[in-house]
Amino acid sequence: MKAVVFAGFSGSGKTTLVERLIPLLKQQGLRVSVAKHAHHRFDIDHPGKDSWRHRQAGAFEVVIASDRRLALVREFEQPEQLSVHALIAELSPSVDWVLVEGFKSSDLPKIEVWRAASNQPVQYPDDGRIVAIATDSPLPVPTPLPVLDLNAPEAVAAWLLQHADAFSYQAPL
Repeated sequence: MKAVVFAGFSGSGKTTLVERLIPLLKQQGLRVSVAKHAHHRFDIDHPGKDSWRHRQAGAFEVVIASDRRLALVREFEQPEQLSVHALIAELSPSVDWVLVEGFKSSDLPKIEVWRAASNQPVQYPDDGRIVAIATDSPLPVPTPLPVLDLNAPEAVAAWLLQHADAFSYQAPL
């Protein structure tokens, strides 16, 4: 399994880049999963649905399955910040690539997604885990790191595949 974090501030283009990379990697015959960090309360369930009603009744976990998909919703009794490793552990071990969105402070190799229009600082000068920058803007700080065109996901996918060994995932002990 390979794992790469796409790190950047909100509005930098992380979701769009990941969304565009998934089919490109799948075209190579690879199985791709995504782990995403949400900064706020979110829900994939809807009021009135059976699974929502079970959660409202107090179920710790509700797993829903059909012949096409499986979903697990787990309620935390106390706020809990899961690590990227905890999320990856929930995924199928047969996946080829895990594209991680967010988790910019994780210990995994990262591609920083940055746009000058975001008016946010770059992170690569201070984060040794950043292995490349995907951008559509001139960089404010010179770097020897590879600079990938944010608007050319085919090139980003090719770069990932060319450097796949650098993204081999090992769960922490």
